[in-house]
Amino acid sequence: MWFRTIQIVHDKAAVAIGRLRATLLRLRGAKIGPKAIIAKSVTVDNPMLILAGLRLKIEPNVYLKLVSDDAKLSFGDFVFIGKGVEFDVQEEVHVGSNVLFAPGSFITDHNHGIAANQLIKQQACVSHKITIDDDVWIGANAVILPGVTLSKGAVIAAGAVVTKSVDAMTIVAGVPATVIGKRQ
Repeated sequence: MWFRTIQIVHDKAAVAIGRLRATLLRLRGAKIGPKAIIAKSVTVDNPMLILAGLRLKIEPNVYLKLVSDDAKLSFGDFVFIGKGVEFDVQEEVHVGSNVLFAPGSFITDHNHGIAANQLIKQQACVSHKITIDDDVWIGANAVILPGVTLSKGAVIAAGAVVTKSVDAMTIVAGVPATVIGKRQ
């Protein structure tokens, strides 16, 4: 019984510290709504380019990497970002409300050019906006690539590599991701 009491006190302290981290990000220029909880070991490049709604929750070891001064990363309300997720943004990634990112997922809106007459490292990145609508679930270690739209209610299976847009209420899996079903 006393152990449960200690656990509850510990959870309240963790929430308070997580909210303090959100406040520190606000002081660095991020526009984050109320009741956000940011875990330890979250890395944020260019926080002034981030917009988030109510009750954003970010677990440890997440990397919000905004690589250009024009990048935009936005989250709706009630977004959960699991441990070890990485956003790599050059242009824009927009995430709706009630979206779940399972641990280890990777979202990038850009890729290196691949022309044969130049070294890869000398080529400019090519970027295309990513849109993730409301009520989307992205499974563990899934990869979302440039130009993709995940429509409302889509489910991305663990380990999927999404190279094309996904229709509403559709479940995709595999490499590259293909339709395996619909939400009922």
